[in-house]
Amino acid sequence: MLILHGPNLNLLGSREKSIYGSTTLAEIDRALERRGNELGVAVQSFQSNHEGVLVDKIQQAAGFSDGILINPGALTHYSYALRDALAAVGLPLVEVHLSNIFAREAFRAYSVISPLAAGVICGFGPHGYLLGLEALVKIIREKQGDQN
Repeated sequence: MLILHGPNLNLLGSREKSIYGSTTLAEIDRALERRGNELGVAVQSFQSNHEGVLVDKIQQAAGFSDGILINPGALTHYSYALRDALAAVGLPLVEVHLSNIFAREAFRAYSVISPLAAGVICGFGPHGYLLGLEALVKIIREKQGDQN
């Protein structure tokens, strides 16, 4: 499973703690790796503040990943390049956000990524990533079961 973290998520733990909490990105990644091991899947986490680097990583995912769990950060709301890359690879996708994007500024309630996603999890802080990983694994396993 490819876990993608968008811009500014490298600042978790010190960035706007009242919104994002005190958990660091490294702590989230370690929790995802542990949960992945429990679920019997390999997890690769990657963060970038650069849209093109994330697009490159998505394109590469077609060759090694069964699914993508993504927190696109601010790119959620306007990155057609990210959206098109996700559509192009066609991998199962779950979108996750630490905060409840619908309870914040109006612009945050719109996602160009969500229409491609099997589901969106928001507002549960770091736990949302674990919920997203579990959902992604379930989606992939059900899909593989349908092919047998």
